[in-house]
Amino acid sequence: MEIVNTLNELDSEQLRDVAAYAEALTEHKEREARLEESARQVEAKERPDDLPDDVPAKATVTIKEINDNGYYWQWRDSTMCQSS
Repeated sequence: MEIVNTLNELDSEQLRDVAAYAEALTEHKEREARLEESARQVEAKERPDDLPDDVPAKATVTIKEINDNGYYWQWRDSTMCQSS
């Protein structure tokens, strides 16, 4: 592997710098993964179970009850606004 050859050419100080960077990068990526998982769990708890079938998974949904006559669903995805 090319990275192995590159690492073999570094002196001890450079290797310590690479190791410190790799550790910081690992911690950053693990934190991002935890935050994404936490956001998915919160989103799953907040989304109603009875959404219409065509609502995109990442859509922001507004639910309104109008004059006690049922619900109005409105959502927006990345390409257009839709109502049902």
